[in-house]
Amino acid sequence: MVYETFDRMEQFMELAFIAVGVPQSDAKICAAVLIESDKRGIDSHGVGRFKPIYIDRIKEGVQNPLTNFEIVRQGPTTAVVDAHDGMGHVVGVKAMQLTIEKAQQYGMGMVAVRNSTHYGIAGYYASMAADAGFIGMTGTNARPSIAPTFGVENMLGTNPLTIGIPTDEDFSFILDCATSISQRGKIEHYARIKKELPPGWVIDNNGLPVTDAEVALAGFGDGSCALAPLGGIGEELAGYKGFGYATAVEILSAALQGGLFLKALNGVNLDGTKRPYGIGHFFLAIDISTFTELSSFKQTAGDILRELRASKKSPNSERIYTAGEKEYLSYLERKQTGIPMNKAVQQSLQAARDELGVKFTFVWE
Repeated sequence: MVYETFDRMEQFMELAFIAVGVPQSDAKICAAVLIESDKRGIDSHGVGRFKPIYIDRIKEGVQNPLTNFEIVRQGPTTAVVDAHDGMGHVVGVKAMQLTIEKAQQYGMGMVAVRNSTHYGIAGYYASMAADAGFIGMTGTNARPSIAPTFGVENMLGTNPLTIGIPTDEDFSFILDCATSISQRGKIEHYARIKKELPPGWVIDNNGLPVTDAEVALAGFGDGSCALAPLGGIGEELAGYKGFGYATAVEILSAALQGGLFLKALNGVNLDGTKRPYGIGHFFLAIDISTFTELSSFKQTAGDILRELRASKKSPNSERIYTAGEKEYLSYLERKQTGIPMNKAVQQSLQAARDELGVKFTFVWE
């Protein structure tokens, strides 16, 4: 394991995005969103995905380096955007900016996006709203991974439903998690570090647990494996709740904007060739000041979180965390140590650099 600084990794990704045809201003946005994941300790969605999810897809022709952010329908508080298979990070930032602008003027704003691509951590966009003093929400559909309750076929994406709320603390309340028991990006992370999956995360077509991460990833592609919804398989641990939330995100990410859904998001034509994924997103911003004083809201939100953290702990637990706190603590730590990168990530970044002819020397070389 080696460590690279935030600034150096952000600089490298920006240079590499430019080398593959992304305009400089957009490359800055893409690099900023990706590095934010590593800053927060979310290794499943940061530099580890840089080459396979973004660079490789651009080179394969299933994702456009130039982002055409086209507003196809608009009202005072709403808009529908066609992203034309451009960079999801750029689309996400621009869509949330537009959402916030509408909320500033009318108290609430919502933007729906179709024909987009993977936009990184959803928490980045919810944080944009929270940092501006708004309640922010976003969700996205994705490649089919989750099986319905009582089913074994991967039908729904990991479909995060993400909420950002400002507080009077040093960090906002940011709830950013998949509606599956574990996100697909974490399965990819386990495959990179050769770690076995916990039983119950992934099942095969017979409903049996799959613990080999590489087998699981291959199974997502051919339909022989599926992620369990949040809560797990069946109803005993309320897996139907995760299934329901995932379905709600799927509907809001497709039906409002006339986008693709379920199996149509698998990125493969009938003849087996690759095609754009056509992912959909939605963004919501609420102006807190239309309800109450922002400072009062932040204090109440902070009081709620502090009381929760101060409540009675289980015997073997050191502390209670609230959403966004662990990510903030990771940021404070990694600001000093840098981003940890295992051998697989090192090799992936070196391969991207060499393929694109980017002049950059990593700390481990």
